[in-house]
Amino acid sequence: MNSGIINVYKEAGYTSFDVVARLRGILKIKKIGHTGTLDPDATGVLPVCVGKATKLCDMLTDKDKVYECVMALGVETDTYDMSGRILERKSVTSTEEQVVEAIESFVGDIMQVPPMYSALKVNGKKLYELARAGIEVERKARPVTIFSIDILDMKLPEVTIRIHCSKGTYIRSLCHDIGQKLGCGCAMRSLIRTRVSIFDIADARTLDEIERIVNAGNLDGIMLPLDQAFEGMPTVFVIPEENAIRLAINGAAIEQERVFAESLSTFEEGVRYRVYLPDNRFLGVYSFIDSKFKLEKFFLE
Repeated sequence: MNSGIINVYKEAGYTSFDVVARLRGILKIKKIGHTGTLDPDATGVLPVCVGKATKLCDMLTDKDKVYECVMALGVETDTYDMSGRILERKSVTSTEEQVVEAIESFVGDIMQVPPMYSALKVNGKKLYELARAGIEVERKARPVTIFSIDILDMKLPEVTIRIHCSKGTYIRSLCHDIGQKLGCGCAMRSLIRTRVSIFDIADARTLDEIERIVNAGNLDGIMLPLDQAFEGMPTVFVIPEENAIRLAINGAAIEQERVFAESLSTFEEGVRYRVYLPDNRFLGVYSFIDSKFKLEKFFLE
C-alpha cells in the first residue's frame, strides 16, 4: 500500500515537522504530510498522511479533537505554558466550586485570541518568530467551539481536564483565559491529544515502533486506507458500464443515474459521498449537487 494514514504517537521534544522528516526516512517516501501541529512539549495523536493521502491533510485538520491537559493555576508565562518565562505568580484563593464554574463557563461557542507563541502568520511572519524577537502584535479573536470540558482531577493549584473542541482551538489560550477569569493566572503544565476524528491514542504508534514494523515488512498493518478516514460518509458505486467508468476515472461529474447504492433510496442535495468504481477501488469524495455527483477530492491510485 503506497498511500494511507498512519496514526503516530508524537512524543515530547518532537515538532510535527520532525515527525514527518523522520517518517520520510523510515518509509523512503517523500510525499508525507501531517494534519495539524502539536507543540513540541505536547504528546499524543498526530495522523500523518502518506502518498495520495496527503490530499486529505486539510480535511483532517478540520476535524474536532480531544485533549487532556494539566493546568497550573497561580502562574502566568509568556507562552501560556510552563516552558515559557514566568511573568507573575499569585496565590490561588478560589474554591473548587469557583474553579469548576470558571472552567464550565468556556463550554460552547467562544471567541479565542491565539497565543503569541504559535505558528499562525501575521504579514508573512510566524507569531512565535515575532515573539522571540520581543515583538508583540495584536491578534484577532477567532470563533472556536468547546463541545465539552470534563474535570478529571483537582488538587489545587493543579487541575486536570479533558477538552473536546473544534479545529483551531488553542488549549494554552483556554488555560490562560480560565486563569484570567479566576484572577490568579494559569499556565498549561502538560498536554496530550487523545483523539483526532477517528484516530484514537489507543491505536497510535511511536516512531520507533513504526520503524520496527516497517523493517519487519508489516506497514500495511498500521497504514489505514485513506477511504476509511471518511467513515460514516454515505457510499455509492459507479455502475458497471464502460462509458460511466471512463468518465468517472477522468474526474467528470457523475449523473445520479450512473451510480447505485445498496442502502440508499435517495441522494441529498449538498451532502458528501464516498464514490467507488464497480471493482471497489476508491475514486474520491464527491458532493451531490443538481442531480450530479461533483468531484471534491480525487484519490484513485
